[in-house]
Amino acid sequence: MAGEENSMFTQKYGPWALIAGGSEGVGASFARKLAAKGLNLVLLARKPAPLEEVAHQVRSNFGVQVRTASLDLRLPDVLDRVRALTDDIEVGMLIYNAGVIAPSAFLDRSLDQNLKSLRLTVNGPVVLAHHFGTAMRERARGGIIILGSMSSFAGSQNFVLYSAAKSFDVIFGEGLWYELRPHGVNVLSLIIGLTRTPKLVQSGGLELARQTGQPVLEPDDAAQEGLDNLENGPTWIAGAYNREWAKALAQMDRKSAVETLSGASNSGS
Repeated sequence: MAGEENSMFTQKYGPWALIAGGSEGVGASFARKLAAKGLNLVLLARKPAPLEEVAHQVRSNFGVQVRTASLDLRLPDVLDRVRALTDDIEVGMLIYNAGVIAPSAFLDRSLDQNLKSLRLTVNGPVVLAHHFGTAMRERARGGIIILGSMSSFAGSQNFVLYSAAKSFDVIFGEGLWYELRPHGVNVLSLIIGLTRTPKLVQSGGLELARQTGQPVLEPDDAAQEGLDNLENGPTWIAGAYNREWAKALAQMDRKSAVETLSGASNSGS
């Protein structure tokens, strides 16, 4: 039965999946889960060492083909670089997981730093979704998952630009879901909160979460919820705690929502 389900999944979303930000955390979890279903992978990330580690792991464990590129998705010629890697294959699944969280006051970061963040979080998914989504629409099948954040529910101190950019990602994915739904292409905005990624551990966020009692989502669980709900778009919030928190934020006036998220961010969320 599992083999039949994997075959149907591959027919709908294969034979290749591209994961932007596929070297660690949720992106690496997606890579393992999609490889287990029989999809070949294109993995993009800036850090070559963890990228090749994930590639070796899925090749060895699942026997799929894997192409990798140590690539800065903020570059103006990013589409040319991605096309050089993918024009000879059929990409039926796009997962955009790339993003950088750098907590700081908006004005304390240079304008160039802020604009680079936008190119990664906003321009990146637009460029790749336009390119691969066009082919998916023509084939009348495929899937796109764009990672969002609980930060997108309101503005937040020290996450001003990140919150705004992630809000764009969620709304962009929702609109794309409606446009591509009649063409047999599934789109999902997958919203995650605190997740046990290497970045969270390195930043001390895991310890802060422990001190404040905030649940931390496991990357495998976030990825699985995304795949399980790909056909239940436009949006899915991973983690029961996050879904309850989203309901609470939605019932607040905007001032209270901003104050709540800003306070939570400063305490580890």
